[in-house]
Parts: sequence; C-alpha cells; structure tokens
Amino acid sequence: MQSEIVGVRGAWHTADLEEVAATLRVDPTSGLDPESVHEARSLHGSNVLVQSRGTSPVKILWEQFTATLVLILIAAAGLSAYLGKTLEAVAIMAIVVLFGLLGFFQEYRAERAIAALRAMSTPLVRVRRGGQVVEISAEQVVVGDVVLLEAGSVIPADMRLVEAAGLRVQEAALTGESEPVDKSVARLSVEEVPLGDRVNMAYMGTS
Repeated sequence: MQSEIVGVRGAWHTADLEEVAATLRVDPTSGLDPESVHEARSLHGSNVLVQSRGTSPVKILWEQFTATLVLILIAAAGLSAYLGKTLEAVAIMAIVVLFGLLGFFQEYRAERAIAALRAMSTPLVRVRRGGQVVEISAEQVVVGDVVLLEAGSVIPADMRLVEAAGLRVQEAALTGESEPVDKSVARLSVEEVPLGDRVNMAYMGTS
C-alpha cells in the first residue's frame, strides 16, 4: 500500500487536487524541480518544530550550587568556620564541591545524550523531485514536495492526500482515538471540520 501526498499549509481539505497543485506550483507526477525546492526552503525554512535551546553549561553549574540542599550545606560550613571548627568546615565544603560537580557532569551528559537522540531520530522519507524518487531526511521536506508513503511510514509534515490506496493512519497522538483512520483523497465541502474528520489530510507525527 502506498500513497502520494503533497506537503501543504492551511485549510486544504476543501480544495480539489487541481487547486492544490496549482497553488503549490507542483506537478504531482514529477514533483518539485531543484529551483522550486530552494525557493520553498528559503521562504519557509526547514521542516522542523521550534525547540527550546538546551541549558548552557554555566547555567547547569549555577543550578547545582544554588540547590536548597547545597545552600544548607554552605550555611553549615560557614557556621562551622565561625565557631572555629575549621576541619568540619573544610570537609563540608569539599562535599559541596563534589556534590555540585557530580550533578553538573550528570546533567551535562544527559543534555548531550538528548541532543544526540534528537539527531538520530530524524526519519528518512522518499520524495519525488524532478521526476526522480530520492530519499531525504524529514527536516529537508519543503512545502510542495510530493512524498511517497508506505506501511510503517511516519508522516513527516502536515499534508494533503493526492493519491491513496487502502491508506489508514494512526492518529492517536493527534486525536486520542486508538483506531486508525481510513483516508481518501476526495475534497470536503465543509471548512469547519475537526482535524480527526479531515480524511483527505495527514498530519505530522502520525503514522
């Protein structure tokens, strides 16, 4: 089972296929040409969700030494020093430093690991460009791309279906419905339709 879909934005579920192709200036049988791909990427950017920047090492280190438990230990060290118990004060401060550095390295490594996982989890998709089928990363998909899907594919962007045979999409992440939805390419006559009922559309993150 395979479907051909074109990445789009907006309320495309009420448009017929000719309107979709004309609006996006794409021929579904050959896909975008290289110049159109470059133009679309310059206009819309990469196909990635905006993510918050990771915590900087300086901020991670600062958070380790400003945690409540650490501040209590620092206060205890200060009190010990004030009472003339230098050995105890040094021991407590040594514990504070080790505790802070251990927490810093653990959290810093976790941040790096998450970033690496994000990079590894970018799926590959097949698109038709210039009459050829090529495999690219999902973030390289641009508005107007003709994307080829088959069983097990993850939808890389919000799309309008152009051609489908026996296509069912699992949309639990989007609608909460556990059963997959049967899809078709026919235009819908009503614009105000819930996302789950837009059967001629496929949405990013579903499969």
